[in-house]
Amino acid sequence: MIEELLPESVVAVEAHADDHPGGAHGATPYPELYPEEAALVSRAVEKRRREFAVVRGCARRAMEKLGVPPQAVLPGERGAPQWPEGLIGSMTHCDGYAAAALARAADLASLGIDAEPHRPLPDDVLPAVALPGEVRRLRDLAGERPGVHWDRLLFSAKESVYKAWFPLTGKWLDFAEADIEVFTDPGRTTSGGLRAGLLVPGPVVGGRRIDRFEGRWTVARGLVATSVAVPH
Repeated sequence: MIEELLPESVVAVEAHADDHPGGAHGATPYPELYPEEAALVSRAVEKRRREFAVVRGCARRAMEKLGVPPQAVLPGERGAPQWPEGLIGSMTHCDGYAAAALARAADLASLGIDAEPHRPLPDDVLPAVALPGEVRRLRDLAGERPGVHWDRLLFSAKESVYKAWFPLTGKWLDFAEADIEVFTDPGRTTSGGLRAGLLVPGPVVGGRRIDRFEGRWTVARGLVATSVAVPH
């Protein structure tokens, strides 16, 4: 599901609980952690340990596909994953699903992925994450295509934007600092593109400051997934 949203240079690995009973976030077993990873979640509840392990299992399989020896994925500044030298990537997990996407740093400047349950956001969340213009556009989309929970899609898109932004800047990006437009594919109601206009000075990529990110979205299997890929 995630892989179809990303350029061909990206390798994505995902785990669905319903594909692998006892895998994803179901009963045991789940991927083993490296000692330094296990130490980080030694006091966490079982659900947190499982999610932490499953998404890292996805990341290690993606490393193997890129010809890189599997290794620990430790959180760095603000929790952003630290990738092996020469790789860039992103991870996401929610109930019953986990995914990791990796690419060679020579092929992409940055990327971000996010997956969320395809259901409405809690009532108090949308005002905290959406700009007035985004709310108006969501209302129009909901009137035209009521089968998609556009508020959840917007939230996911903002998460993907941030995950692509932070490795390039090392700075926080507030929900109100990216204005996101969502588009549907011709003849489709459950997939499309997204554009995030950056309302603060954007990162410098290849000697040029960029002012927007481009991405993709899809709705499938009870999930909404989004991605952002930043080319050189």
